[in-house]
Amino acid sequence: MLPSDINYDDLRNLTIGTVESVSPREIRVLLDLNAPQNTALNTGTPTLFPKINGYVLLPNEAGALIGMISWIGIEHSPYPKRKGFKDFDLVDLPFPLRKMSISPLGILKKEDKGYKIERGVYSYPSVGDAVVIPTHKQLQSIVENKDENAKIKIGNSPLAANAPVYIDPDKLFGRHVAVLGNTGSGKSCSVAGLIRWSLEAVKNEIEPDKNPNARFIILDPNGEYTKTFDGISGKVRIFKVAFDEKKAGFEQLKVPAWMWNSYEWSSITQASGKTQRPLLRQALRAMRNQIFTINDSTDVEVKNFLGTLLTSIKIEKSNGSPWGSFPRPKNFTEKIEKWQKSIESFLGRLANSSERIKLEDLNALLETLLNDRSGKYPTYEFEISEINLIQEKILDAFKGFGGSEQDLLAKSEDVPVPFKSDVFVNYLDALGKESESSQYLDYLLMRLRTMLSDTRMSSIIGTETDISLTDWLEKYVGKNNAENGEITVVDLSLVPPDIIHIVVAVMARIIFEAIQRYKRKYAKLLPTVLVMEEAHNFISRYNTDNEEFSPSRLCSQSFEKIAKEGRKFGLGLLLSSQRPSELSPTVLSQCNTFLLHRLVNDRDQELVKRFVPDNLGSILNELPSLPTRKAILLGWAAPVPILVDMRELKKEHRPDSKDPDFWDVWTGKEERTINWKEIVDEWQEEGDNKENC
Repeated sequence: MLPSDINYDDLRNLTIGTVESVSPREIRVLLDLNAPQNTALNTGTPTLFPKINGYVLLPNEAGALIGMISWIGIEHSPYPKRKGFKDFDLVDLPFPLRKMSISPLGILKKEDKGYKIERGVYSYPSVGDAVVIPTHKQLQSIVENKDENAKIKIGNSPLAANAPVYIDPDKLFGRHVAVLGNTGSGKSCSVAGLIRWSLEAVKNEIEPDKNPNARFIILDPNGEYTKTFDGISGKVRIFKVAFDEKKAGFEQLKVPAWMWNSYEWSSITQASGKTQRPLLRQALRAMRNQIFTINDSTDVEVKNFLGTLLTSIKIEKSNGSPWGSFPRPKNFTEKIEKWQKSIESFLGRLANSSERIKLEDLNALLETLLNDRSGKYPTYEFEISEINLIQEKILDAFKGFGGSEQDLLAKSEDVPVPFKSDVFVNYLDALGKESESSQYLDYLLMRLRTMLSDTRMSSIIGTETDISLTDWLEKYVGKNNAENGEITVVDLSLVPPDIIHIVVAVMARIIFEAIQRYKRKYAKLLPTVLVMEEAHNFISRYNTDNEEFSPSRLCSQSFEKIAKEGRKFGLGLLLSSQRPSELSPTVLSQCNTFLLHRLVNDRDQELVKRFVPDNLGSILNELPSLPTRKAILLGWAAPVPILVDMRELKKEHRPDSKDPDFWDVWTGKEERTINWKEIVDEWQEEGDNKENC
């Protein structure tokens, strides 16, 4: 639409006013007396004009500046601005003039096959320049997404001649998207629709016998999505808390306690930083390195014990305890004495073998060194050669019982290596007694034992290592096989409030770390979308001055890390919330696309206006009055802000979040049977349910 391409006859027919004032944020326009007042018929197709949030064009040397109408009104002037004749004979009376304000959005350029939008404005009009109403083709080009992968239709634009609105999933999910709106505004249907319409669009592009290789993981706190994706291409896995053995159509939700890191353990136990947290980390490190295990095999116990001795003597050697100042050598001698007694105990349980001989050699060496430091006035210091000999003998015995130097590489307390929760608690208790800190661990141990014995929680966090990390990732993230197109719905509605934030935090962290490691291993991204419903409950703002490791804060921090770094590894966020003012500002600021349904609360509206990236003028002022299924799409996935009439989902595909049917129940059209006994039995975990929770 360069000046040389302009048909001036068409331009005159489409002109509806002239520029009256210009600023970077607002352009004021004086409408002609003959400008349309309701419907424009001169565009080739009847077009609603003028309408708030409608579009106009201002031709310039770059093409045409796109403006969105933000205000329409009447101002009075002494004379009517008529063209073609002068008004010298008129009496000086006020005359109504129609005016409007527009917000500049971008540049519409003409191409061989139509028009293309260029975001941003670098050429503003001058006072007196013409303002024209766009043709039907131009209107479609304004809302039409020219991206190569923009193949997902989400609805139509009622203010752009009902032109279809398509989006590019790379931009929508790759840079995070927030779907915001009050209850009943169509927010949940939009979330379900974005997933379903994406998979339907992919299905149209691949061979009929194949499924989309897509991964959506939906964290559903209200249990709305369990039947939403019935009949969709690919595999749909549903996880929830089971109350009986039937489990028709879903699997038991499992987020084992051994998957938790030290911060998550500290938060759930409310461990203090001075004494409890260091002991908790030490116990976790022992579990990860399998230093303390309950095993029927004496050989395994001996190997683990010798591995502990090797680690301990390396630490003592690096600290210089065997030859340091008193009483450090004496303390080291007493430690060796305990080692020697434990080894004698093991020898009493071992049969004659080559391994036993190496352990006897170690025992004889320790006995000799202890005898040299006995008597009335013993000298406790050791020589470096003696310490090296102890270390060598321990290593020989360790290898004799099946150990290797690779086993000695200490693992972090945060590595997700399986262990039994009851063993962990017992070891922590023993650790407290050994360090004479039992009185500081009583409350922490009580919380742990209560949590692990609660059947509501144990069915989720588990006390046994009955699922490996590989199995967990294959179940919740997906496999690399013929059933690779997967949607994972995690129903959190029955997860106890005590652990729900930890469960969500652990799942988000493990999924993110797995996606990170996939890229590191294969140098490729594994595109995955993590969907968080009712996000304000799990990604809430918190006081940064408070250093407390609360479960809700850890949950928010897990998603903040994904929001900031997920794009680099192929993990996108789809957040849904009815209270954006309660969301973490860090996460909301990282969302590059917004789908805004009706928002009534002033704080929510003001916060959204601060975070959105485009120069929107007053388009967001329409948020309080948007009807159901109407939404404003803006941000990275939309060429310009667009009012969208979202596609309608079939009733059976909608999330189970409809309003309660008070009238139908009151009038008896729908029956409701009540059996509180069944509910109470399940609630109190009585009868058959008690063993299956």
